[in-house]
Amino acid sequence: MNRFLCVIHKQHYEGESWSCLRLMLSSALRCLRPSTCTLALTRQLTHHRPHMGPVETTIRNKLGQALKPEHLEVMNESHMHAVPAGSESHFRVLVVSPQFEGLSLLQRHRLVNETLREELSSCVHALAIQAKTPQQWSSNPSLAKSPPCMGGSKHDNTMAEKLKAGRD
Repeated sequence: MNRFLCVIHKQHYEGESWSCLRLMLSSALRCLRPSTCTLALTRQLTHHRPHMGPVETTIRNKLGQALKPEHLEVMNESHMHAVPAGSESHFRVLVVSPQFEGLSLLQRHRLVNETLREELSSCVHALAIQAKTPQQWSSNPSLAKSPPCMGGSKHDNTMAEKLKAGRD
């Protein structure tokens, strides 16, 4: 019997090659499920970029459907990290929603995390969240900037080259 060790998301699975292949495929496709956003059809609510990948599109659609935001920005910041070009693993979101009224910052973040539970458990490595009420947004309509990546590669002398290669 052809058996081998398959490493997926830092977990080890031992089994026949077909069962391992199915597991890898289902894990990879988890973030590619089609979804729709009827809210976006009624009015422009999101900052749209012409070259969004499937994970970014899914994040945008799920947050739009679940939180009915007045303003939504989803930024793929993977290019700022030492990951292959075209990756969709690091995101920053700004969500302005009336549903955040009366909720603490922690409760707002939990709501966003719960909405994106599937993506966070599979293909999204990092998610920076700004969750504001419409009143907070009107008094300060800005999005915080992300610092340069230093995690895990702080002492890697080739980091600048990796980041440059990711942007090209």
